[in-house]
Amino acid sequence: MGSNKRSTPQSGSADEYEDQILQWRARKYQERVGENGWLTLAGLAWLNPGRNLIGSNPMCEVILPEHAPTFLGIVEWKGKTTSLQVAEGVQVQVNGKAVQKTVLRSDQDAKPSYITWNKIRMVLHEYAGKFGIRIWDNQRRNVFTLPLLKWFPINRDFRFNARYTRYPEPRVSDQPDTFGGITVDRMDGYVTFKFEGKTYKLDVTEEKDHRLFIKFRDLTNNKETYPPSRYYYTEPVKDGKVILDFNYAYSPPCAFTEYATCIFAPQQNNLPFRVEAGEIYRG
Repeated sequence: MGSNKRSTPQSGSADEYEDQILQWRARKYQERVGENGWLTLAGLAWLNPGRNLIGSNPMCEVILPEHAPTFLGIVEWKGKTTSLQVAEGVQVQVNGKAVQKTVLRSDQDAKPSYITWNKIRMVLHEYAGKFGIRIWDNQRRNVFTLPLLKWFPINRDFRFNARYTRYPEPRVSDQPDTFGGITVDRMDGYVTFKFEGKTYKLDVTEEKDHRLFIKFRDLTNNKETYPPSRYYYTEPVKDGKVILDFNYAYSPPCAFTEYATCIFAPQQNNLPFRVEAGEIYRG
């Protein structure tokens, strides 16, 4: 989501540096509790090939919150195409426009098809070769009871000048996910940095905008931080140089909602020291 992007000062006063991090933390909180935030997720229903009924009726394949229409429509997954047929008399919008029938673009597309009815939003979720309907309900009450996020004190000792090296070809490996399955994960390269006189390496995924996505574990994961791993996005790489600032490390969405799909850190990204920076897991 958008709060992973930021403007991190490469130099400047301690106050400027801390202000940037505090602003990012506030955006991260809103990302979870705001409209269509992670904590408004109300369901993730995997589709069967063919026709899938969608509505609040418990007999539907895609069950919506009880305040939704009993029968909202049909989602049909046929080969590489997934379409929505809206039930007669039901008013649904896709990306702000009223529709009765439309082909759906998944959340892996540059312009996903967001389906809305009243305070409910849905999207076709594509994951590990499967398709599902991800459901947000902006009337969920638990959104308004989330305590403020907990963080380690801001610590410049966990901000490093690092080098990024691309692999000749991306490396893929099987990694466990939140659903107890195995997902193919892609690593485009690695970063190296020094901590207390030793050099460490982390495999990373390079985004289209040249930010690096890192999944990692360290010696805080069994007590203070989310056990499976933490996530972190760098700023875009410039000439092979990148700043690693673990003050921006955060818990993946599966730490606080059962409807998120998360891949855990690969074994080689286990750091043998405590990274006392970033988000603390409340459990």
